[in-house]
Amino acid sequence: MSTQYLPCGVYHQNYAQDHALWQTPFVRGKMIALFLALFVGLPLAADNYWISVFNQIGYTLLGALGVQLLIGFCGQVTLGHAAFLAVGAYTSTLLILEFPWPAFMLDWGLAYPVSIFAAAVAAGLWCVLFGIPSARVKGFYLILTSMAAQFITVDFIITQYISQIGGRGQAFSLPPGTMKIGPWIIDSDLKVYYLMLVLVILCVTGVVNLLRSRVGRAWVAIRDNDISADVMGINVTLYKLLAFFTAGCIGGIAGSFWISNLAAVSPEHFPWFWSLWLVGVILIGGVGSIHGTIFGSLFMVIVMELLQLGVMPLADLYPKLLMDFLFIKEAAFGLAICAFLIFEPNGLAYRWWQIKNYFNLWPFSY
Repeated sequence: MSTQYLPCGVYHQNYAQDHALWQTPFVRGKMIALFLALFVGLPLAADNYWISVFNQIGYTLLGALGVQLLIGFCGQVTLGHAAFLAVGAYTSTLLILEFPWPAFMLDWGLAYPVSIFAAAVAAGLWCVLFGIPSARVKGFYLILTSMAAQFITVDFIITQYISQIGGRGQAFSLPPGTMKIGPWIIDSDLKVYYLMLVLVILCVTGVVNLLRSRVGRAWVAIRDNDISADVMGINVTLYKLLAFFTAGCIGGIAGSFWISNLAAVSPEHFPWFWSLWLVGVILIGGVGSIHGTIFGSLFMVIVMELLQLGVMPLADLYPKLLMDFLFIKEAAFGLAICAFLIFEPNGLAYRWWQIKNYFNLWPFSY
């Protein structure tokens, strides 16, 4: 009997089968169908508005992925991750607009891809700088340290100094055609969408495989009990800093991607509330789960868009509703966090796991 159809789960005969990402032909078929839907079906079916919504989901997912790695897998609380997105965005922007690239780099469209890599490294190193205190402090004190990253990076360095480069004031203008990968000019929401898909797939695949390695197991051991991890011979400080570097790199990629969706970059795009938002994403999606990052991003962005669509018809009767939508959005965010912590503390990923197991084990589920 084929193991694909065994009633009470899938049984494996070797280590490679047990740790395969796509363990059965049915799962492989589902993933291929998902990729076809994302790369072909959705762009054909959705209009520009919903394409822009999915771009926002991808940006949220990339930002929350680094937060998930730190909080969910390494146990290092952060409330200033928007700072590292800002470092990535400004590194990429400055390299594109200010760096004297050779002519062939611009002609061949290599400046933006190189800037994405540079943004990842810069954000990763900057994140390590604020992760150094994690070697001595944890919990509430680490939260304050991560908050300091936001205020030092965005409110002081970027606002007062970086934004003034070139005499531009507060914003760097990014005219259409500035972002270019080879001959491919990123000048529409659809092209931004395809770039987002590629970056999300690469980052998620990289994190998933990293978590399956020795490094990922060390992070989980530190999360569960750092003293026991130290006794087992794990270099706790080194692995903590490696987690901060990896999370910062992902944040830098997110910031570098997001400038392709903006006409101008300013510090207002990276407020402290965005750091709280990313933590809320993983709380709703599920802490310690890659699926949770995906589900949380989908939930937060789509629910807020539906809320805005619901408020719009009432704006004619109550114009102040439209003006106060930002506060309505923040209130809905707080209510969603409270509701999930009370009624679904394990997040959407746990509910997905239960539903999936029900069908995988049916009719012998117990």
